[in-house]
Order: sequence, then C-alpha cells, then structure tokens
Amino acid sequence: MSINEIQDEIIDEFSQFDDWMDRYSLLIDYGNNLPPFPEESRTEQNLIDGCQSQVWFTCKMNEDGKITYQGDSDAILVKGIVALLIRVLSDHTPREIVDADLYFIDRIQLREHLSPTRSNGLAAMLKQMRLFALTFLAK
Repeated sequence: MSINEIQDEIIDEFSQFDDWMDRYSLLIDYGNNLPPFPEESRTEQNLIDGCQSQVWFTCKMNEDGKITYQGDSDAILVKGIVALLIRVLSDHTPREIVDADLYFIDRIQLREHLSPTRSNGLAAMLKQMRLFALTFLAK
C-alpha cells in the first residue's frame, strides 16, 4: 500500500466521527494497538527532542530496502499519534518517506486539535522520522 493510500484510509476512518472526543478515542485505540516497545530501546539516544511527553523512536532498514519504525510514548494520546505516523511511514523506502506529502494531518485536523506543545512534538517526531530516512538515503 502506498503512503497516500494509507493516508486516505486514515482520513476515511477519522471522517466517521464528527466529535473530537470520539477522534481522540480512536487515536488512543491506535496507541493501544502498537506493538510493545523494547525496554532496552528506551534510551536518551532514542528520545525525541521537542516533545512535552517522553517519545521514543527507532528504525531499521530491512533487506527489501524499506524502513520499519518502532515507537512509544508515556502519554496515551501521543502514543496514538506515534502509532499513526508509524502506520503511514513504516515499510516504505527512504526516498518515499523523504518525498511524502503528509496531507492527512491537516485533513483530519489533527494539528488544530492539539495543544501548541503537542503540535511541536508532532513536528519533532516527523522531523526525526525523515532524518532517519535521509540517513539511510545518504548511505
């Protein structure tokens, strides 16, 4: 599935709810379904700067040339955002990730329903995920 197809799927899922409390519940469900994050990966090096809560990200390059991300947060809503970003960007090539136009964030109105510090955290997470992809591109 392409990055845009995944984004369209997410937009459809969020459009089923008019109330933002329901959308927050959906985000929390996404976070609850994240695979467990390895305890040994909860290091200072994997911590994302610029997030109000603690957010960790790791990634690896698979043999097929695609990146798989893992992430977690100590805040339930942020964990849902982590799950969304992983769903969209994981299992794609570094080039696809770097070139992706992540329009779903605006279409589901996520940024405008986050506090300014959470919104900054979202930007920091996206920046880190793209930096990982750029690093693999440079190799």
